[in-house]
Amino acid sequence: MSTTAAPSRLHTARAGVQKFGTFLSGMIMPNIGAFIAWGLVTALFIEKGWLPVPVLGGFGETNGVPNVGLVGPMITYLLPLLIGYTGGRMVYDVRGGVVGAIGTMGVIVGAGIPMFIGAMIMGPLGGWTMKKIDAIWDGKIRPGFEMLVNNFSAGIWGALLAMLGFYGISPLVQAFSTAAGNVVQFLVSNGLLPLTSLLIEPAKVLFLNNAINHGVLTPLGTQQSLEQGKSILFLLEANPGPGLGLLLAYMFFGRGAAKASAPGAAIIHFLGGIHEIYFPYVLMKPILILATIAGGMTGIATLALTNSGLVAPSAPGSIIAVLAQTSRDSYVGVILAVVLAATVSFLIASLILRTAKDRAEGDLAAATARMEGMKGKKSMASTVLGGGDAGTTAVLTGHGVKNIVFACDAGMGSSAMGASVLRNKIRSAGHRHVTVTNQSIANLTDTYDMVVVHQDLALRASEKTPSAQIVTVDNFMGSPKYDEIVNLLDEQAATESKPFEGVPAKTEPVSAAEAAAAHVPVPHVHAETKDVLRPESVVLSGSATDMAGAIEEAGGLLKNTGAVDDEYIAAMHERERSVPTFMGNGLAIPHGTNEAKPHIKASAVTFVRYAEPIDWQGKPVTFVVGIAGKDKEHLGILAKIAKVFGDKEQVARLEAAQTVDEVLDIFGKVNA
Repeated sequence: MSTTAAPSRLHTARAGVQKFGTFLSGMIMPNIGAFIAWGLVTALFIEKGWLPVPVLGGFGETNGVPNVGLVGPMITYLLPLLIGYTGGRMVYDVRGGVVGAIGTMGVIVGAGIPMFIGAMIMGPLGGWTMKKIDAIWDGKIRPGFEMLVNNFSAGIWGALLAMLGFYGISPLVQAFSTAAGNVVQFLVSNGLLPLTSLLIEPAKVLFLNNAINHGVLTPLGTQQSLEQGKSILFLLEANPGPGLGLLLAYMFFGRGAAKASAPGAAIIHFLGGIHEIYFPYVLMKPILILATIAGGMTGIATLALTNSGLVAPSAPGSIIAVLAQTSRDSYVGVILAVVLAATVSFLIASLILRTAKDRAEGDLAAATARMEGMKGKKSMASTVLGGGDAGTTAVLTGHGVKNIVFACDAGMGSSAMGASVLRNKIRSAGHRHVTVTNQSIANLTDTYDMVVVHQDLALRASEKTPSAQIVTVDNFMGSPKYDEIVNLLDEQAATESKPFEGVPAKTEPVSAAEAAAAHVPVPHVHAETKDVLRPESVVLSGSATDMAGAIEEAGGLLKNTGAVDDEYIAAMHERERSVPTFMGNGLAIPHGTNEAKPHIKASAVTFVRYAEPIDWQGKPVTFVVGIAGKDKEHLGILAKIAKVFGDKEQVARLEAAQTVDEVLDIFGKVNA
C-alpha cells in the first residue's frame, strides 16, 4: 500500500501546484499586454531610454513641477489594479473584479511600491468574500431594492477591504517582497543564481513553472526593473535557448518521428514562443533534462556576468518578444545568453543522443499524451507533433468520453459521412451511451469530449474546442482511428462501476425510440429524401480524367437537377483547395464551402463512377458523390452511402453494377 500511496500523494501535490500556478497565470497572462506597454514606454522614454522624454519618462521638471510621467503611475497603480480586478473577476465575475480592485487599492497605497503579490491576494479575496456575502441574502431582497442592496453592499465591503489591505495585508506583503528580494540579491551576489535552473527547467516540463514564474519572478522582476531599469529575473524561465538546443540535437542526431518533426517544433518554439512544444522530446528520454538545465544555467550565468536583463516580462517566450523587451544596454548580453544556452544544450543533448542505443527513437505521440496528462488538458503539441495519434492515445485520461463530434469545414459532407461510419462502429460495439454528431468547424463549441477532424483542420478545431481531445484522420471511410476509438471506449466501459443511466444494455440495432431515450442522434430523413438521389443523377461511366473535371461533372449534375447554381460549383473547387474531400475506399464527396450554403436551392446527391481511377491529390478515386445539402435533407442518403462504402462487398457490387437501378438498390432503394 505504501508504494501506491506515495505516488498518489505526489500526483495530488503536483496537481495542486499546477492548479495554483494556473490560477496565478490566469491573473497575469490576460494583462501581459499592459506589462508590454509599460515595458515599451520605459525602454523608450525614461532618462536612459532610446528616446528620453521628461514628461513621459517621469524625470526632470516642467515649469518647476517634477514630471510624473507614465512609467511610475502605470506600474504603481494600473498594473496591480488590472491584476486585482482580473483575480476578482475569475472568482465572482465583474462584481468580484470591482471589489477586488478596491481592495487592491488599499494595498497599493499602504505599501507605496508596486504591489503585484498584494494584488494577487486582494483580487481573489475580494471576489470570494463578495460572493459569500451575496449568498447570505440571496433570494431574500424585496423586489425593487436589488440595485440598492447590491451597490451599497459592494461599496461598503470594498471600502472595508481597502482598509484591510492598507493596515493588514500591505505590511505583510511588503515584508515578503523584501525578503524574497534579499534572497534573489544573495543568489546574484554569490554567483548562485544559475542554480535556479535546477528547479525551473524540470518545473517547466512538469507544468509547475507558473507558480514560480507568475507568483514570484514576474512581481520581483517588475519591482527590480522599476528600480534598476531592467531585471534578469524576466529571462530565467523565458530564455528560448535551452529548448532550441535540444530540438537542434534531435534534428541532427534523432531518429524517426522525433527527427522529422524537430525542425517545425524548433520554429514554433523559438519564433512562436510556445515552449511546451519541446516537452515531449524530453519525456521521450528524461535524461535530456540535463541538457536544458545546463543550457539554462549557462544563459543565466551569461546574463549575470554581463549585467543584462529585460525591462518587462517576455510572454510568450519568443526570441522576438525577448528582444522587444531587452534593455537598451543589454542586447549583447541577452543575445549571447540565448546563443550560449542553445549551444550548451545542443552539445549535451547531442552527446546523449549519439551515445544512446535507440537515439530516443521512442513514441513521440505517447510522450505528447503523457505531457497532456501532466498538463491536465490538451496541448497544441498533440496536433503538431503527434498528429492524430496523440489525440487518440490521450483519450480517456481522467474522464469518460460520452460526446463525440465529427467536424469539417461545411459540416454537411465529409463530417456527416465520417460521423455515420464512426457511429455505426460505436453502436455495433454496444456503446449506445456515446453520441456521435457532425458539425462545421465554425459552429463548434467547447462542449465535446472528443473531436474527430481531418488533419488539415486540426488547429482550427482545437481553437474552438480547447477542452476536447482532438483525433485527426485522412481517410473518412476506413480510418484505423475509428477502431482505436472503439477500443478505448471498450476499455472505458470495462472500468466503469455501473452502466450509463437510461441506456438499455443490449447490442442489437437501436430503434428511433431507443435512440431518443438515450440521447443518441439518428440522422433525420426528411420527407423529400426520396428525391435526393435521382436516376438521372447516377452516371456509371464518368468522362472526367482529373480531379477538377470530376468536380465539374458532379457539380454539373447537381445544377441540372436545379439544386444549385454556378457559384456553388465554384465553391466546390474552393473547398477542395482548402481541405480534400477524399473519404477512403475509392470515394470522394466534393461539396461546397459553408459560405456557399445560400446557393443551395434544394438537397441533391449525385453519383459518378469512373473506369479509370481519378488522381485525387495523390489518392485513387473511383466513385465521386456530389452533395448539396439543405436543411439536413441529405443526411439520410449520406448515412446509407457511408454504410455502403464501409463494406468492401458493397463497394465491389458498385464496381460491378451494370444499371442505374442496381446502384439505387445497393443504396437501400432510397427512391422507394
